Amino acid sequence: MKRVFLTVLDGAGVGYLPDAAQYGDEGACTWGHVIDKCKPHLPNMAKLGMGHIEGTHYPADPEAVGAFGRSLEASAGKDTTTGHWELAGCKLDKPFPTFTETGFPADFIARYEEAIGHKVIGNVASSGTVILDELGEEHMRTRAPIVYTSADSVFQIACHEEIYSREELYEMCRIAREMLTGDLCVGRVIARPFIGTGKGEFKRTSGRRDFAVPPFSRTLLDACEEAGMASLGVGKIEDIFAEKGLTGSNHASGNPACIDAWMDYMKQPFEGLCFTNLVDTDMQYGHRNDPEGFAKALEYFDQKLPEIQALMTEDDLLIITADHGCDPTFPGTDHTREHIPLMVWHKGMTKLVNLGLRTTYADVAATCAEWLGLPDRFGATSFYDQLK
Repeated sequence: MKRVFLTVLDGAGVGYLPDAAQYGDEGACTWGHVIDKCKPHLPNMAKLGMGHIEGTHYPADPEAVGAFGRSLEASAGKDTTTGHWELAGCKLDKPFPTFTETGFPADFIARYEEAIGHKVIGNVASSGTVILDELGEEHMRTRAPIVYTSADSVFQIACHEEIYSREELYEMCRIAREMLTGDLCVGRVIARPFIGTGKGEFKRTSGRRDFAVPPFSRTLLDACEEAGMASLGVGKIEDIFAEKGLTGSNHASGNPACIDAWMDYMKQPFEGLCFTNLVDTDMQYGHRNDPEGFAKALEYFDQKLPEIQALMTEDDLLIITADHGCDPTFPGTDHTREHIPLMVWHKGMTKLVNLGLRTTYADVAATCAEWLGLPDRFGATSFYDQLK
């Protein structure tokens, strides 16, 4: 039974794209800057060719076996939804709208307040930790949900878990998702529950949920589902795709739990796709300007890689990639528009293959489809033949 294990190291870009200046990201290089600053030990990814990828700044292993490359992003934008959708074959002609400078329109906020039955506070672009320090105590006094955005296309709602239950927060997010249409159609509405007693002590919890719009075109997940194959998501994949095209999901939180969930799926017999998002590099470390934490997360994944490979059969394909950059050494706390790495491996490989520079992330979807015997190519170019 043919299987594909497609894994995203969230935010682990390998150097700014040619159009990065339009996004204020010229000079960003997430992977390379983390390597330069922290020098993590990543021998197992190096054995797959990671050090041969431009922008990783990691010593190349001369005995590496696998396929390596990097890819441009054909879609406009640099957010999680856009990156994952393109990896799955859905390219966007225009970016999701952002409200970084202005916040959301006053008339929309008024309608939203009426819909949820409560005033909100915030409506500014901010770091998640900063906004809690600034407005967390007011939220606890007034019960007013905190609404904020960022450089990404997001509408985020933060509520203390002793003020609103997680389900109450999720319902506020569902209402926002239904209302944010047309020119206000952001990529994601995000629930941000938190705990703590006061400024400097507030901490976000694991109850985050993302509420996305469904992909605008057919994806690899749809192709698998329609062919009667498994289409499994691990981590926030089900949120990113609004559950569309999935036949199963484990909404684990944090890289260790997500890797365990992924390995649990590997032990089960199925034909099709297992799509895993490992979010910690982005959420815990990239956005928080913590290169040391980012490096440790890469090391943790690298240490688990031999266990993952040991669970693979002759019919399995492993693809390790990213969805965008999130350079923890770069000014600001937002995503960075970067190339993504490609590390590809199966048990039948005997040499190192250079996949070159791909022109779209969707080449990944085309390759996965061909490996699984599906006809879809998503307007992209499969590199399946180079893996033989």
